[in-house]
This record gives sequence, C-alpha cells and structure tokens, in this order.
Amino acid sequence: MALAIFDLDDTIINGDCATLWSEEMVKLGWVDGESFMARDHELMALYAKGELAMETYMQFSLSPLVGRTEEELAFVIEPFVEDVIEPRFYSDATRCIATHRKNGDRILVISASAHFLVSAIAARLGIDEVLAIDLELSRGTYTGNTQGVLTYREGKVCRLKDWLQANDESLLGAYFYSDSRNDLPLLQQVDKPHTVNPDPVLKAHAEQAGWPVLNWR
Repeated sequence: MALAIFDLDDTIINGDCATLWSEEMVKLGWVDGESFMARDHELMALYAKGELAMETYMQFSLSPLVGRTEEELAFVIEPFVEDVIEPRFYSDATRCIATHRKNGDRILVISASAHFLVSAIAARLGIDEVLAIDLELSRGTYTGNTQGVLTYREGKVCRLKDWLQANDESLLGAYFYSDSRNDLPLLQQVDKPHTVNPDPVLKAHAEQAGWPVLNWR
C-alpha cells in the first residue's frame, strides 16, 4: 500500500475552489462583488506566477467570515459543493482516485485552500484525510486568522512531514499529482511525481525531469 497525494485546485477540479467560493460569497451578499472579485483575480494572478504571499490572500479571503459560526458556514458550503464544485470534478481525476482506492493505497488531499472548503470537497469523493489551511476560531466564530503552517509551497512539505510522523507513514513509493509550479517542493519529495495539466514552468520542469505529464479532463 502506497500513499497517493492529490492537490485539489486545477488537479481534481477544473478551477480554483477559493475563487469559486469568492463568487459564491458575492451571491450570498457577504461581499461587494465588483471590488472583491477584482482583488481576488489580482491575487490569483500572482499565485499563477508563483509570486503570491499566501498570508495576504488568506487575510483578504477570510475577512467576510469574521464573526460567522461554523454552523453558519456549513449551512451554505454543502449546497455550494454540490451545485458548483461537483460538476467541475475531472472524470480522469475521479478514475485515478478510484484506481488508487482499488489498489489499497491511502489517499490524501493537500491543498493551499481553506480547510472548510477542502474537507467538504474531498468528502464528496469519499476522501476523509485532508491537509489544508486551518482557520482560527474564538468562542465558536471565525476570527479571520489562520492557524499553524500554511499548506503552501514549502509549507506543504512541512505539514506533510508532520502528518507522516503522526500517522506512522512514509513517502516510500508515494505518488503526488499537481498542476502548479508552487508544488515543486513537494513533487520533488515523492518517488512518483505526476503533473496534471501543468502550468508552463511545471511542464518544462517535468519534461526535463522525465515526470509524467497528464492531461485530465
């Protein structure tokens, strides 16, 4: 049995769940649509170039949650995942996950998105092991702050190493599937890195390193 690790955004799903959630918050009336989405697109453009400070994005994207409860969020997340995210699952991704499950591999999703999003999306795929950006709660409400090491770039490696130790696991024979140059630090840690619809920087690296380049639809 090996460990099969999956990035989420633009790997399992067609799109970025954080931006899709921003659009959902506009629909819910939690934010001013025009200015909020303009800032979201600006920050996500930096992410695509590998230049984003994730702390900046999280401070921005979590601001509408300040003072809201876990129950309030859960009430709107379930229909959001069902109506918006589930139709965006790549069929190739779901087949790959099913193959790993059939082979008895342990499946883990690791993402630089908020835990409440990633865990709800992973649950739709029958995956209950998730590493994502943890959020701070105070007296049952969100503060707008994060907790611990962010699962972004080298932070994914740090969090995964802690998870491996806590779960008596290793990266021997491990797979990791990702689309982004930001995941190069983790791709370089596993025995079987796979790139999925990779961005130009990651694709060039994969071709030079001889990594598989997958085209998931």
